[in-house]
Parts: sequence; C-alpha cells; structure tokens
Amino acid sequence: MEFPAWDPVLFDIPFLPIDIRWYGLMYVVGFLVAQWIFVRLARRGFFPVRPEDAPDLVFYCVFGVMLGGRVGYALFYDQALLNPLQFVQVWKGGLAFHGGLGGVCVAVWLFCRRHRIGWARVADVAALGVTPGILAVRIANFVNGELYGRETSRDTWGAMQFPTDPAALARFEIPDGCSMRDRELCIQVAYGHRTWDDVQPLLSAKTEHGATIDWAAVRPQLDWDAVRQLTDAGSKNPDHFVVPFRHPSQLYEGLCEGLLLGLVLLVVYRLTRSRPLRAGRYAAVFLLGYAAARISLEEVRKPDQQFLEGGRDGSVLFGLTMGQTLSVAMVVGALLILFWPRRAVAPSTTGPD
Repeated sequence: MEFPAWDPVLFDIPFLPIDIRWYGLMYVVGFLVAQWIFVRLARRGFFPVRPEDAPDLVFYCVFGVMLGGRVGYALFYDQALLNPLQFVQVWKGGLAFHGGLGGVCVAVWLFCRRHRIGWARVADVAALGVTPGILAVRIANFVNGELYGRETSRDTWGAMQFPTDPAALARFEIPDGCSMRDRELCIQVAYGHRTWDDVQPLLSAKTEHGATIDWAAVRPQLDWDAVRQLTDAGSKNPDHFVVPFRHPSQLYEGLCEGLLLGLVLLVVYRLTRSRPLRAGRYAAVFLLGYAAARISLEEVRKPDQQFLEGGRDGSVLFGLTMGQTLSVAMVVGALLILFWPRRAVAPSTTGPD
C-alpha cells in the first residue's frame, strides 16, 4: 500500500504561529463523541448524575488526558521532558496513552468526590465513551506518519514505506535541527502535493541550533518516487529497499483498540442494559481488551528509538516492550476490579418511627 502523505496541518491560521492539525482535531472529535455518550447514559439512568451534569466529566477528562499523557510520556519514554522548560513544549508532541489513562483515573476520582457518587460506575461510563477517541487519535498518528511498525517484507498485506522513516529523511537530506513543520512541508513537495514555490516562503531560515539552512541544496532531493525505489546496492536481495517496508501499526491499533474494542463494549452494554453488570465490570472489560490488543500489536509496532539505542532490542522488562509492560499493569488493575472483595452494606436494624 502507498502511504497517502496527507498534510498533518489541516489549515494555517494567518498571521498567527498556530496550526490546526489533524492530531488536535481528532482529540476534539474524541471528546465530543464521549460527551454525547455520557449524556445518553445519564438519560438512561446508567450514569448516576443528571444529564446536564454529564458533560462535566468530559471537562475533567480533558485535563486528565492531557496532563496525565504528558507526565506519562516524560516518565516512561523521554525523561528529558521532566525539565519544566521542555515539559511545556507540547507543540513538539509527546503524549502517552497509559499516562493519559492514569490522568483519567484521577479525573474520575475528582468528579466522583464533587458529585458524591461511587467511582466504579463512573469508570464504566468513561470506558464506554473512550474508544471512539482512541480510534480517532490512532488515525491522526497515521496521518502524522508516526508510531509506525517494525520492518516487514514488501508482500505483507498493508505494508508501506513511510517518508518519515529516518532512512527516507536522510535521502531527502533535510538538515538536522529543522522544525517538524519544515519536514512536513518538504514531504508534501516530495509527494507532489504542494509546489516548491508555495512551500519555500514557509520554511525556517535557520535550524534550532542557529545554523543557516541551504534549502536550494535540499530541493533536488525531494523526490519520493526516486527515494522509495532505491535498493541497497550492498544487499544480495534485489528487493531490499533503502527505505524499508513497515507495518502500518497505527491503523492496526486504531481498528483493534478503538473500533473492535468499542464494538465489544457496545454489545456487552446492549445485552445487559436491562440488568447492568456490577459497577466496575465494564471498565474491567475495557482494561482487559485494550491490554490484550496492545500486548499483541506491540509485536509489530516499532519500539521507541530510545529503547533501540546501544544495541538494545526494544524491551525494558523481562523481554517486554514499554507498551507491553504498562499494559500488564492494566491487566492487574482489571483483576483487582473484578475480584477485590466488596464490603457488604449492613441492613438497617432501626425500625420505622
């Protein structure tokens, strides 16, 4: 399959250093769909709050996802972001699902304290509303050309070459230290989606290190058709391309963690709507389902670069990747929800007055 190379920026806001990106838009879509689900669940009595109070949970979750996702990425993937000056540079990316999940747990707890309700049923509501957002964000990851999969053969179904692959960027000869937007614009030119005359005025004059960029030297290299067909002259295999074919793992994750898991939760909810499961069990289904999908798909998802440096194979604990390790913690959390003994409510011994 051919990577479509859509522009990650939906449109620029004139005269402002702000872009409307597909990535941010997909978060908005996810939160709006979640709000719609929360209100419907409140109207049906499943969500134990008034329908007009249901959107408040989205407000709490927005902060939980963003702050928790950023903290999780800093703790688990890039400790340099623990520096406050780098932590706030969110425009450079860096959100982790498992960190966002932890942030949502805190958000649910705070919401329950304010409304004086039990946390387990609210966790169920959050679980039923989250999967459309997961699907939307994974699609945005695909548009960005990030979080792609491990190398595979060209005859693997769905395999594609990504222009954001380091091997492709090296052939484009885009200088180190260029901004993310510079790289995106160069890829648009390489694919023929935009002209050089249109893009050149938008490119940075200098790298983040202050070096002047010679874009005239870069321009002749921006030819994706030529780059993607280059083969390794030192390889005996004529099908060994310089830019490797990879699994589009973003799409795999979106379909499994978002669409498929969402359908499973919908079916479980519909089958039990007249007699709902005990509070917390829908959340446990989500945790187990997501963990199973993520642990499986990590086998085809390329580990983050920091876990491959120094000859490492991408694992962090007992041969598990970081994503698998954190997903095992989700399994533990689900089992605690399912089997932790609940304190029985003692019947009242006080008769009527």
